[in-house]
Amino acid sequence: MKNIPTSVIEQAYTYESYLTLIDTLFAKNKTTGTDHSVAMLNYTKLNLARMNRLDKRSRLTDTTIERITKINRPVIWLVLTEGWCGDAAQIVPVLNHMAATNDNITLRFILRDKNLEVVDAFLTNGARAIPKILVLDATTLEVLTTWGPRPAEMQKMVLDAKAVSLATDDKEVQKTIAETSATNLHLWYARDKTRTIQEEFLAVL
Repeated sequence: MKNIPTSVIEQAYTYESYLTLIDTLFAKNKTTGTDHSVAMLNYTKLNLARMNRLDKRSRLTDTTIERITKINRPVIWLVLTEGWCGDAAQIVPVLNHMAATNDNITLRFILRDKNLEVVDAFLTNGARAIPKILVLDATTLEVLTTWGPRPAEMQKMVLDAKAVSLATDDKEVQKTIAETSATNLHLWYARDKTRTIQEEFLAVL
């Protein structure tokens, strides 16, 4: 898929409407997608808190501000995401801060599970991994570059954990591996303070 259909952009959410959607669904004991289990609701609750914290506390580096303000063509940053996705919660507030520094950047969000034709054109190692950020020419909607679903160091950690999990049939061991991986992932994000997200995303622009 070299160009994103206009219809996809027309139904995309702004950052504010994306947050409102998650909040509204959560108030009804739901999240985005079709799985409204207790586990998914817990993920969503944590993500709302994470995004709220990052909205208030995350800071762009001087290098990021300098690079972003130099973007001189209208572009759309289209984010494939879901409200229950932990990586998305760590990343999308930073993208919002970045986009807000330059009027040439329009930030929009679409839900993965309602746009499978788009996400299937931008798989990560054959998986529908999110968040996935597509940088589009604002006029032609041509996909100029992509980034995601997470910083390279964390992507390796996640893939290594999955490989270990696949090597055993013990469900309890698999559960422990998944929980440990998730904990380590968010500890890494907290310690990194969004610096790597900024650096790696800037590198593909």
